[in-house]
Amino acid sequence: MTQLTLYNTRTRAKARFLPLDPDHVRVYLCGPTVYDRAHLGNARNVVVFDVLVRLLRRLYPRVTYVRNITDVDDKINIRARERGVSIAEVTEGPIRWYHEDMAALYALPPDIEPRATGHIPEIINLIERLIAGGHAYEAEGHVLFSVASDPDYGKFSGRTPDELLAGARVDVAPYKREPGDFVLWKPSTPDLPGWECPWGRGRPGWHIECSAMSWKHLGTDFDIHGGGDDLIFPHHENEIAQSCCAFPGSRFANVWVHNRMLLVNGEKMSKSLGNFLVLHDVLAKAPGEAVRFMLMRAHYRSPLDFSDAALAEARKELDRFYRALEAHPQAGAEEELPPEVMAPLLDDLNTPGAIAGLHALADKALAGEAAAARALRAAGGLLGLFNASPEEWFRGGLPIEVQALAEARVAARAARNFAESDRLRDEIARLGVVIEDGPGGAYTLRKL
Repeated sequence: MTQLTLYNTRTRAKARFLPLDPDHVRVYLCGPTVYDRAHLGNARNVVVFDVLVRLLRRLYPRVTYVRNITDVDDKINIRARERGVSIAEVTEGPIRWYHEDMAALYALPPDIEPRATGHIPEIINLIERLIAGGHAYEAEGHVLFSVASDPDYGKFSGRTPDELLAGARVDVAPYKREPGDFVLWKPSTPDLPGWECPWGRGRPGWHIECSAMSWKHLGTDFDIHGGGDDLIFPHHENEIAQSCCAFPGSRFANVWVHNRMLLVNGEKMSKSLGNFLVLHDVLAKAPGEAVRFMLMRAHYRSPLDFSDAALAEARKELDRFYRALEAHPQAGAEEELPPEVMAPLLDDLNTPGAIAGLHALADKALAGEAAAARALRAAGGLLGLFNASPEEWFRGGLPIEVQALAEARVAARAARNFAESDRLRDEIARLGVVIEDGPGGAYTLRKL
C-alpha cells in the first residue's frame, strides 16, 4: 500500500502513519462551540480534515470520522440568559448555520457528530474513574483534575511548570489544591443548565466533554485527533491527562494533527482589530469552492493569510482548471489518482504541492490531452473540487444584470446591430465579466 506520512504533534516529527487497525481507521476532530456563526478559521480546520479523511478513505477500507459539537458552555449560557430561552434554543440556529456553511465548502459531514449534552452519563463515568484513581477531587461542589497526580502533564505541549501555570489562564480559586488544577464539573445555580450527579446539580467542564465523546464513539485508543494549534494547550493537554489517567495504559490518540491559524491581511484575526471574518459573509462574496480552494493553498502547518486579493487569485486558478475540463467535455474521471497530486498529499497532506500537480495536469489538458483531463477530474474528487460542470461554474456567481445584458446582446447580433452588440459587450465587461461567443448565438460568461 502507498504510505502516508503525517507530522505528529506528540512526537514533533513526521513519520509513516500506521493505523492501530488497518481495517478501521478512527479520527476525531474538535468541532465548534455553537453560540454564533462560524468564522473563517473554523473553515480552515474543517477543510484540512476533510482532505485528510477523503485521502484516508482512498487508502483504507473503513474510516470513522467523529466531529463533535459543544452545546453547553458558559458563552452559550450567557446568550440563553440574555434572551430568556433554553440553551437548546440558543444552539439550534448556529448548528444549522454551521452545517449549511460547511456544506457550501463541500466538506463531507462526519460519520458521527456527538453533542456534549448527549454524553452526560459518559462524562460522569470518566470523572468517577478519575476520582477513584486519585487524579481528581471534589471541592465546594466542583470536581477538579489534580495536575500533580499526572507525571506526564505538560509533556504534550512541551511547557515548563511555570509556563503551564501562566498559560492556563485560570482563576486562583481557594478550593483548588494547586492553581493549575482544572475543572471537570462545576455547580449550576437554578438559572443555569445542569444535571444531577454524585456531586450535586451541575454541568461539565469543556475538556472532559471531548474525552467522553471520543471514548464513547472511538474507544480508549484511536488513530488521529486534531484541531487548530490554539487547542494544543490547555485543551488537548488536558484531554490527554484525563483520558490516560482514567484508562491507565491508554495512549488516547496515537497521532495528533494540528493546523496553524489563519491571518487576515497579515494580522491575527480578532474582533478587537476589526478583521474578524464570519464565514457566511465570505461565502456571500465568492463561491464556496473558491473559498475552499483558497484554504488549501497553504500547507496546513503554515499560516494562511486571507485577503480579498488571495480569494480572487484562488478563483482565477479554478477558472483555469475548469477551462481545462471544458476542453474535454466527454472526459470522465480516471479510476486511478494521478501521482502528480497523490504523492504530495501522501507527504504530510501537502496541498500546495497537490495544487501544483493540478496545474501540470491542466497544462496537458489545455494542450489537447484528454487523459490529463480525466486525471484532473479524479484529483478534483479527492480534493473536494470541480463540483460543478464548466458551464455551471462560469455562469455561477455573476452579477444579476449580466444575464439580461447577455441575452440583449444575442438579440442585437441577430439583428446585425453590431454597434449595440459592442456596447453591451463593454457594459458586461464593466461588471467584471467576459462574454465569449459561440456558434448559433451561444455564449459563455466568465468572471475577469
